Amino acid sequence: MSAERRLFFALSLPAKTQKQVINWRADNFPAETGRPVAAASLHITLAFLGEVSALKEAALTRVAGRIQGKKFSLILDDIGHWPGSGVVWIGSRRAPNALLQLASVLRSHAARNGCHQSTLPFHPHVSLYRNATRPVAIPPATPGWQLDATEFSLYESLFERGRTRYHCLQTWPLGDMQET
Repeated sequence: MSAERRLFFALSLPAKTQKQVINWRADNFPAETGRPVAAASLHITLAFLGEVSALKEAALTRVAGRIQGKKFSLILDDIGHWPGSGVVWIGSRRAPNALLQLASVLRSHAARNGCHQSTLPFHPHVSLYRNATRPVAIPPATPGWQLDATEFSLYESLFERGRTRYHCLQTWPLGDMQET
């Protein structure tokens, strides 16, 4: 029997944006807010797959390779705190249709391949902190970074030395720009 891996599809953040987000977070939140997400782990999850066998992973990567998604731009202009899950996040007030369609297709294929999908609506966001269980003072605005999505990836979530790390397994390009 092959081992299962914890996988998800996501959009990565460019290194420059990762650094900007980390610096902004340090300037706008006290250290006791929660457990900060490492710069290299900042991403927008498109579809969480959970524990996946090699057989399911192969089926999902074949499907991902056939997706005809379009490039798009996304503005990170929203911020919030989900006390129940302990996540402080930045996201987009108005997600582009190309992003919503990409996430919908990936989630649909994941569900058809036996990967449980949340019944909550898709809310594109970047987690800044985890374990933020106390009330958090939310800054009035974000800097409004623009992300230009030209590809999406399959990641493995690894728990090593007490920390969660993400490893990119495969990346697929998005087609010509559809909208901003």
